[in-house]
Amino acid sequence: MTMTAQPNETAAGDTACSSCGATGDSRPHDESPEAAHERVNRRWNEILQETRVAQTGVQILFGFLLSVAFTPLFRDVGTFDRTIYVITVVLGAAATGTLIAPVSIHRFLSGQRMKDDVVEVAGRLMVCGMVLLALTIGCTLLLILRVVIPNVLAEVLAGAVMLWFGVCWYALPLWLRSRSARSLRTDDA
Repeated sequence: MTMTAQPNETAAGDTACSSCGATGDSRPHDESPEAAHERVNRRWNEILQETRVAQTGVQILFGFLLSVAFTPLFRDVGTFDRTIYVITVVLGAAATGTLIAPVSIHRFLSGQRMKDDVVEVAGRLMVCGMVLLALTIGCTLLLILRVVIPNVLAEVLAGAVMLWFGVCWYALPLWLRSRSARSLRTDDA
């Protein structure tokens, strides 16, 4: 949806998301619906806040990962653990680039009246970056646990943590989105 396009209207008068139908509107129902330009500005500000949080975490993790190769104990790491390390560093670099990309895109396209497109792309980049960040955290955890617990327990624990990330970061939001969509359909009926 462009800034000039009319937003979808739900039965309650809230502005609905064109892709999922969710309103994302926390204002009381007696207020007027938010205009398209207000919505895109709000969404952009939300993405900026989310990006700040994610960027800080991924940059600290990536800095830690880069320093590991220069420690004396790294020379004693086996081939499998070195492979995990290389994969982890590459995932960390990809997560860093993906999570910083919205800032670069905004800087290049600022003033071009493309904020709605920038917001949509930035949102997708954030989701991709969060997947890469989760994988980076999982691989980092696996690498550390393999040093501390040199048996299959390290893989089990890392897998359990990754499952928890999947539930908290992906399954829960998707469930909430589908629940909201069902609620809207029930209210419309």
